Amino acid sequence: MSTNDANTPMEFELIKNDICSNARAGVITTSHGKIETPIFMPVGTAATVKCCHRHELEEDINAPIILGNTYHLYLRPGLDILRSAGGLHGFSGWNRAMLTDSGGFQVFSLSGNRKLKEEGVHFRSHIDGSKHLFTPENVVDIQRVIGADIMMALDECTPGTADFSYAKKSLDLTMRWLQRGWKHFNETEPLYGHSQTFFPIVQGCVYPELRCRAAEEVAALGAEGNAIGGLAVGEPAEQMYEMIEVVNEILPKDKPRYLMGVGTPANILEAIERGVDMFDCVMPTRNGRNAMLFTRNGIMNMRNKKWATDFSPIEEGGASYVDEAYTKAYLRHLFISDEFLAMQIASLHNLAFYLWLVREARRQILAGTFKQWKDEMIVRVTTRL
Repeated sequence: MSTNDANTPMEFELIKNDICSNARAGVITTSHGKIETPIFMPVGTAATVKCCHRHELEEDINAPIILGNTYHLYLRPGLDILRSAGGLHGFSGWNRAMLTDSGGFQVFSLSGNRKLKEEGVHFRSHIDGSKHLFTPENVVDIQRVIGADIMMALDECTPGTADFSYAKKSLDLTMRWLQRGWKHFNETEPLYGHSQTFFPIVQGCVYPELRCRAAEEVAALGAEGNAIGGLAVGEPAEQMYEMIEVVNEILPKDKPRYLMGVGTPANILEAIERGVDMFDCVMPTRNGRNAMLFTRNGIMNMRNKKWATDFSPIEEGGASYVDEAYTKAYLRHLFISDEFLAMQIASLHNLAFYLWLVREARRQILAGTFKQWKDEMIVRVTTRL
């Protein structure tokens, strides 16, 4: 599926800007295929998207890119196995584009088991308690071994409730780490014959002054794409949207913008309106495994007794991969019976819906009707059914 020479950097073509907002439609070209934006990336933390076969991701919901996680893959299966397999593409059989998180967020979530220092972050494995060190340089090396098309810089993800003093100290460290990671990336080469690119991350918590400074320093690097991190981690949604606006005023308009770890369908639509191109979140699969379905008409708890005799399809009209023979009543029965198939159907449905949502947003941008459609969809996707 390769469409880009190994030595050719990732490319981004901006196709159209929305006439009534900052939403835009584009195309990212990687060595493992083209990605139409806006795009949602299913999360494959440990070399798999939970409850999903590879052929379902490729054929049923047509995901052009998925996400893996450096922290988890580094610990298990480990770098020796990944290197022997030819990277995560060879190990998993996935032959489309892939992005890897640097592990910064996972280390942030292990606050009781990690120590931040200038050299990097010392942490203990959640698997066996063994000690490890991530540095700006070695997370580049690890992601070279994993072989992702897009790799991320090591950063500290500050809580959304952090005070200014802590947020500034954290950002100072993240930006020093960024300079080291960027230098090391440019001094090393891909291992498997396809190109890799490096996205720096804009941090700064909920403080416009810090976000502006970080965005300016990130933009000055001239990387092939940029990320916005440290949002949807405890701050109010309106502050998240404000920070996106602040940052996107500064980040280059001719480079893709990736909002990390966000979020609900409403969050994604609001961020698209503000100029974001790429998203990932565990919510579609995690919530799906817990019987929550996202649809074009609202949110359904499939354990609710109201669905017990509802023999209509889970969703009609192309926003789901699920065969219309699978009814709400049947899916509820599977969940109540603790059948594994319930988690699989719900996870794939939610991923299909998220991909439908961003693709429909792109279609509306190209048609010049995004703003009105988005305002109507926000009401629908936040309704509890």
